Amino acid sequence: MSLRQTLHALPRDARDTLFLLVVIAWVIAPQVNVLPAWASLLAAGLMLWRGWLAFKGRPLPTRWVLAVPLVIAVAGTLYTHRTILGRDAGVTLIVMLLALKMLELRARRDALVVFFLGFFTMLSNFFFSQSLFTAAAMLVALLGLLTALVNAHMPVGRPPLSQALRTAGTMALLGAPIMAALFMLFPRMAPLWGMPSDTMSGRSGLSGVMKVGNIAELALDDTVAMRVRFDTPDGAAPPQSDLYFRGPVFGTFDGVEWHPVSPRPGDYSQARANTVANLRVQGQPVRYEVTLEPHQRPWLLLLDAAVDKPAVAGMDTFMTQDLQWLTTRAVTDVVRYKAESYTQFAHGPSTPNAALRIYTELPTGFNPRTLALAQQMRNDPALNPNPAQDNTEALVNAALTRLRTGGYVYTLEPGVYGQHTADEFWFDRKEGFCEHISSAFVVLMRALDIPARIVTGYQGGDRNPVDKLWTVRQSDAHAWAEVWLSGRGWVRVDPTGAVSPGRTGAFQRLRAPQGAFATAMGTVISPGLAQNLRAVWEAVNNSWNQWVLNYTQSRQLDLLKSLGFDSPSWQDLTMVLGILIIVAALGGMGWSLWERSQHDPWLRLLARARQRLARAGLVVPDTLPPRAMAERVQAQFGAPAAAVAEWLLRLERVRYAPHPETALGDLRREFRSIAWPRS
Repeated sequence: MSLRQTLHALPRDARDTLFLLVVIAWVIAPQVNVLPAWASLLAAGLMLWRGWLAFKGRPLPTRWVLAVPLVIAVAGTLYTHRTILGRDAGVTLIVMLLALKMLELRARRDALVVFFLGFFTMLSNFFFSQSLFTAAAMLVALLGLLTALVNAHMPVGRPPLSQALRTAGTMALLGAPIMAALFMLFPRMAPLWGMPSDTMSGRSGLSGVMKVGNIAELALDDTVAMRVRFDTPDGAAPPQSDLYFRGPVFGTFDGVEWHPVSPRPGDYSQARANTVANLRVQGQPVRYEVTLEPHQRPWLLLLDAAVDKPAVAGMDTFMTQDLQWLTTRAVTDVVRYKAESYTQFAHGPSTPNAALRIYTELPTGFNPRTLALAQQMRNDPALNPNPAQDNTEALVNAALTRLRTGGYVYTLEPGVYGQHTADEFWFDRKEGFCEHISSAFVVLMRALDIPARIVTGYQGGDRNPVDKLWTVRQSDAHAWAEVWLSGRGWVRVDPTGAVSPGRTGAFQRLRAPQGAFATAMGTVISPGLAQNLRAVWEAVNNSWNQWVLNYTQSRQLDLLKSLGFDSPSWQDLTMVLGILIIVAALGGMGWSLWERSQHDPWLRLLARARQRLARAGLVVPDTLPPRAMAERVQAQFGAPAAAVAEWLLRLERVRYAPHPETALGDLRREFRSIAWPRS
């Protein structure tokens, strides 16, 4: 017997339970990567147990038996999250309760509780991701839960699931206009509007500190960090060598990690006090719009260097003395902002001061060979022909020349560095990723008593041929250096460009080795087709971000302006929404009245016949069938009413005909021409 025949032979309760289990599994599946491993395994075990009981027709466990996994679930939640409150702990607990409730699904009341928990769990998926993929998966889950709900309210017989699915689909389509109206017009009032983000779990992107090797890990991540639309007629970007999107700046080094000097991420009061009086720009600004993916950090990514505040809805922004732009809260949702930057600029003091000394400090006991190299370069007559003159630029160029000609290699797999990272790079390994190169370069500059620091961010990107947006990925994460030159201030120096000019000039990224699956897919799908499919998907996903996730109150008010409102407010949104709800209610009422008039044409025709007989003096009860009515007609009116009696008998036969609608039309026409008795 095939699986389909086996399932068809099951009792209806078992069939419906198995279908509901499949739907619940679909609802929970997207959260497996955010749930604790024990929770996913326990939920899967409980649902498999419930499915086995339904398939075998075994009785459900007692409440005392269910108390054991319930205690395990609560204890595991407390142990993992240290609380049962909050987003992560709450979602873990609700998933456990949903799986446990399936094991006491005895009555319709229990089923309604399962449906409620299922809908709530479905919504909780959006606490972690509002992507287009998640939305599509939850749309399928919605149809599945609605189908199960409709099926639970069809207690008679064994109705096919396809019938319940059609009803559920109709319900969803009828509710879609209301959903769209609420989405477009329901007032969004920050900070109440949005998804809770009470943890830093799942964080991706640049870090608040830089340890040699962590940016190389980001290069393995090909997800989108941000999308940029340049305000030019054809959307063209500036020269590729100018695409430096500035992020955290690190000025202190403890021998292992680089840290920002001040302000540290989150120190907003000190950051606001800083002013940027030494930023000097020239040339024409580059205007652009950024759609930044959530990274759980309080910084924005802008092209070097922006003078004015980027326009970010609902966020206060400010710039620190090292040109990094921060916000007053972490970016936990997709953020869109407009900005303008100058690719030709200078910043920082033009003459030496005490504040620069921190950028020459090095920890003691680290990188002795690099310190010796610096001393050797200082004593080199070719680099320092006149000790009375400033030879900083010559020393910087000498270090870059050493990188170009010394056999150094740009690679994603330089191995694990030890305690003396700069020494290993300059003298032993001679290979590394951008942070290895920049860190070693800055250490050498500081050993030469030249103020230097590390800047991290993103460099480069690629243009999507579908929507013409510039896509910057996590794999574009980059680290470069800034050195201080007298009379010029801080100057960008990218030592990675000296080792691998293609990295910053032609965007020749290093690619991570492909796995077995990716290699196999490459033999089936051509690289060109795969690239085109990826571009289409990212363009669609970006449209989802722009028009759905980034549909803010300002865009709601813009919609009202297009409808004729001069100075719209959230009260106007409420008024328009209220009018639409009233119109929808009136339309629904009219539809209900019309549908009632269309309900069961056979009964309506019988009621009209009853009315005609009542006019002739024969009043019959509403419960009397047509055959009994025909007998009373013959008894009261005799032979003249034989046609009416025959018509009533045919009406009764039509009720049970295989295609009653055809014969009913004939009876409806005869109703108007037949000779009804008169009083």
